[in-house]
Amino acid sequence: MESILIKKLKENKDLKYKEFNSKIISTKYPMIGVKTPILKRIAKEISKKDYKTFLKNKNTDYYETVLIEGFVISNIKDLKEMLIYFDKFIKKIDNWAICDMTVSSMKIVKKNKDIFKAKIKEYLNSKEEFTVRVGIILLLDYYIEEEYLDEVFSLIDNIKREEYYINMAIAWLISIALIKYKDKTLKYLKVCNLDDFTYNKALQKARESTRISKKDKVYYQSLKRK
Repeated sequence: MESILIKKLKENKDLKYKEFNSKIISTKYPMIGVKTPILKRIAKEISKKDYKTFLKNKNTDYYETVLIEGFVISNIKDLKEMLIYFDKFIKKIDNWAICDMTVSSMKIVKKNKDIFKAKIKEYLNSKEEFTVRVGIILLLDYYIEEEYLDEVFSLIDNIKREEYYINMAIAWLISIALIKYKDKTLKYLKVCNLDDFTYNKALQKARESTRISKKDKVYYQSLKRK
């Protein structure tokens, strides 16, 4: 028997959106095909009510229900409670979309950066691909600021992994750092230990940005490793 939540999600399904998502998101979870703003709205409604019961229940794991769970956890105001739930939830993450959208919703990080720095180091040392990606995306979303930049570069420079979604996250982080703090990031790139794939992808993603000049795009192309 379907839960009220699953029925609600199926009432809001969009088959074209499902088809599109299925092409860009690789996940073990079946997809219903519900757009993210609707999932966020549902998560907000749950967060205002009895979210503990929702998180305690053994919900059927669809892509959408896992994402709703991530949004609900990210809405928890108490840091200690939030981290208890998140450290359990992180084991469910098996794709870039749930990882990135959940992390970007964790506004609680902004007021607790010192505490989260310790958690990030823990995540970066994980054997699990998407747990490591969570750590990188936390750095990307909340720590690309001048006071943290040297530490961010140090942390990512020590990641020696071959998984695609880890190295693409690092490349994305470096590209954003290039856009925001060009000189400091270029200085890092001259001495970095990034593998050729990640290094070149970072430059490529920076060149694809509309926020940098044509002159810089040409220069970044010249820095590409052969």
